Amino acid sequence: MVRSSSPGVAIEVRVELKPGVLDAEAESIGKSLGLLGIAHIQHVRTARVYTLEFQGVSARAAEKLAAEAVDRLLANPVIHRVSVQPRRA
Repeated sequence: MVRSSSPGVAIEVRVELKPGVLDAEAESIGKSLGLLGIAHIQHVRTARVYTLEFQGVSARAAEKLAAEAVDRLLANPVIHRVSVQPRRA
């Protein structure tokens, strides 16, 4: 990671399973919450949130780089849905 005094651009990437794809972790959490007496939970979903911080590029370039990271590493388009957006401070 490179540190600099100039402001960078942060992009938030949220990756979650598409509807219909088994989310075993979420099912386990839902059952555990019930066992703990936490009631009225209809459904639990899990997601991963990545914050990618870029230095020395424009916001538009950072979004393109984040999209490339999603395509090449962070998500599988068959089972994941993804949102990419600038991160608010």
